[in-house]
Amino acid sequence: MKKENYSPHTIGRRQFLGTLGAGTAGMFLGGRSALGANIFPKGKADHCIMLWLGGGCAQIDTWDPKRKGNALTGEPGTYYDTIPTAVDGIQVCEHLPRSAQIMDRLSIVRTVHHDTINEHAAAVNRMHTGRATSGTVIYPSLGSIIAHERGPGDEGVPPYVLIGYPNLTRGPGFLGARDSYLYLIDTEAGPRGLIPPPDVDASRMLQRQSLLHGLRKSYIARGNQDEVVKNYDAGIQTSMKLGGSSFMDTFNLDREKPELRESYGGEFGQRCLLARRLIQSGVRFVEVSHNLNFINGTGWDTHKEGQLKQHGLIRELDHAFASLTLDLEAHNLLDRTLVIIGTEFGRPPEFDAAGGRGHYSKAFSIVMAGGGLNHGGAVGETDELGKNIIHTPVSVPDLFATIFSTLKIDPSKELYDGDRPVPISDGGTPVAQLFS
Repeated sequence: MKKENYSPHTIGRRQFLGTLGAGTAGMFLGGRSALGANIFPKGKADHCIMLWLGGGCAQIDTWDPKRKGNALTGEPGTYYDTIPTAVDGIQVCEHLPRSAQIMDRLSIVRTVHHDTINEHAAAVNRMHTGRATSGTVIYPSLGSIIAHERGPGDEGVPPYVLIGYPNLTRGPGFLGARDSYLYLIDTEAGPRGLIPPPDVDASRMLQRQSLLHGLRKSYIARGNQDEVVKNYDAGIQTSMKLGGSSFMDTFNLDREKPELRESYGGEFGQRCLLARRLIQSGVRFVEVSHNLNFINGTGWDTHKEGQLKQHGLIRELDHAFASLTLDLEAHNLLDRTLVIIGTEFGRPPEFDAAGGRGHYSKAFSIVMAGGGLNHGGAVGETDELGKNIIHTPVSVPDLFATIFSTLKIDPSKELYDGDRPVPISDGGTPVAQLFS
């Protein structure tokens, strides 16, 4: 892509400040005022839900449709027909009808890009940490950074809950165990590991706590102040609080009206409903994975015949995402909650020999809803086949800076891996269009 096609909406900080006088720079994104305080655009969000489409969602068949192609003849292009939305000039895939009706609450960022193409794990890491994989630093995930910066929204709840796949990419990295996630499998039973076994009554639990307290005092008395042990101890204390509080009632989905539960759909939808309840309880960040059962044979990794049955996944996503957005709005939580549909990369317009698509990271779509942002359809534009960015490219650091700003976190802040400063968004600049 030629440099002159880049938009000032996401211009690099050095280039931007280089065009301004020092006295003026503090008035704009990422600048510093005369008092030394960072000035950045702020959304209204206090919470974030990320719906993760693991495998690589084909933007050309969902959020950024182009001219019709043909999987049988190999003619490149969109596989499905398109439909209009609530925003003039914005079209989406025919299998996203509910999302189309609420497009005025959404922003499709159609020009996200990075350079990690042929390796899923590396691309997942890039889209969770905002950085390329490093051999020397284990970077914290988006959820862990938000947990670190904002903490839980209420006493007795965890700041970060993961309903999906636990791994290093989604972990706290150098921030430590205190900012890690609570992992869930069963949406209705909740984290059973937090509940004492039936034969451990209140008396036995007090005995165990007394023993633990004695060990802790003895350890500290010997001059031990190991940070790892302190973080582990903090995790034990948090677990005991969660298991003995009203937090566990969050998982009682039967408290919701049957018609609401039905509107969310199946297992993935019920996890999205739980995400709303977790946010209500005070959880800051929830990730919900949508590749639980490969109803099209491949999940979002649509090589071969999985591409031809992709509509099953798209419809399920549409059902749950639209219900979640409207449900948050009905509870007056949409402005206070940023909902993100994320994926590790997109798909090219060309079909392979079996009708599937490969990987493509030079231009793909991420969807945002709520958060008090200036929604209204799409951010950026790609060419007639969705391969090249025409205007408003959004790098991964820019995307992360936008998310942090929406959650009122300074995107220019530095975290520390020991004594080493690490920019929180890797130098990204928030997308100005979403805050104007």
